Amino acid sequence: MNKEDITNVKLFLLDLQDRVCQALEGEETETHFIEDNWERNEGGGGRTRVLSGGRIIEQGGVNFSHVFGDKLPASATAARPELANRQFQAMGVSLVIHPRNPYVPTSHANVRFFVAEKPGEEPIWWFGGGFDLTPFYPFEEDVIHWHETARKACEPFGPDVYPRYKKWCDDYFYLKHRDETRGVGGLFFDDLNEWGFERCFAFMQSVGNHYIDAYLPIMKKRQDTPYSDKERDFQLYRRGRYVEFNLVYDRGTLFGLQSGGRTESILMSMPPVAHWKYNWRPDPGSAESVLYEQYLKPRDWLGTNGSS
Repeated sequence: MNKEDITNVKLFLLDLQDRVCQALEGEETETHFIEDNWERNEGGGGRTRVLSGGRIIEQGGVNFSHVFGDKLPASATAARPELANRQFQAMGVSLVIHPRNPYVPTSHANVRFFVAEKPGEEPIWWFGGGFDLTPFYPFEEDVIHWHETARKACEPFGPDVYPRYKKWCDDYFYLKHRDETRGVGGLFFDDLNEWGFERCFAFMQSVGNHYIDAYLPIMKKRQDTPYSDKERDFQLYRRGRYVEFNLVYDRGTLFGLQSGGRTESILMSMPPVAHWKYNWRPDPGSAESVLYEQYLKPRDWLGTNGSS
């Protein structure tokens, strides 16, 4: 790995941000992403893009960041003490889309690259990322499409990759205090370097490139589904779970805040409106109960060929 490799990762990430924003704006014709370029005092900066108040997207953000410094924060070194006291670079694209219509799922994607260096020693580098889906009124065909696309992203890299990273996603996006998954999962991977730089970089690119293929067909299919205040209220209640996960468990949020990142860019993942209700439970047999009974638990969506 050399400086050219790092530059190529950065160029891919900037291009990915452009392509994702263009694809979403192709559907959301009433408003556009605004862009903020920012700098971090400790080193580096980023390009934040946020779209608010759209007909389809109530609020969404697609962020690029490239930060560096003399020491990784505690969230990065707690499980990997060998990274302590190393200079670092971290770059990535992170996005969250909160649609207006309760029948369109919330979606999240992230791809990232880290390098930790120390004079006289080999650099330690790795890739991470994935994408996951959080429906409110789920359709099984949409969830199957999402996971089929995730499996396609993994197929060139071996038959065991999708099952392994699908399970990691189920395990990671799990709210222990609620005993439920955040949504229906997808892919999650971290600390990836065992394949060598070129193959690991290719996998990260495949994951990033498949996000729009996974999400846009669902958005197109469900964006005009009629809904009432009841469905909207349930969407806002379930958005609260998204907030709980991001503030309590999410590594990216913790890393960003602990490393002195730009707070507005880190917290753009939050929904614009969310509700909490005391001890709420869905009525038995209701449409809302389907989410709890059939979707908020790990499940093999693709049959034995794609089981986790």
